[in-house]
Amino acid sequence: MEEFIKQIEAEFDDLKPGILKPESHFREVFEWNSINALILIAMVKTEYDVTLTADDLIKSKTVNDIYSLIETRISK
Repeated sequence: MEEFIKQIEAEFDDLKPGILKPESHFREVFEWNSINALILIAMVKTEYDVTLTADDLIKSKTVNDIYSLIETRISK
């Protein structure tokens, strides 16, 4: 989880390191828009070889929700 959060912080320049937590509602922590959604989807694909959809992001509320989804898809 720590590594996942560091990767997110590295992708988003306006996200100050240390602010993002597993229980953070990612849409409230930094400016959430379609570009940022695409950046997150691309980062997850590159780092974990997991495809997230827009629907996955809509259903996810917290950083932990996304992380859990990635873990589930990796283990398949």
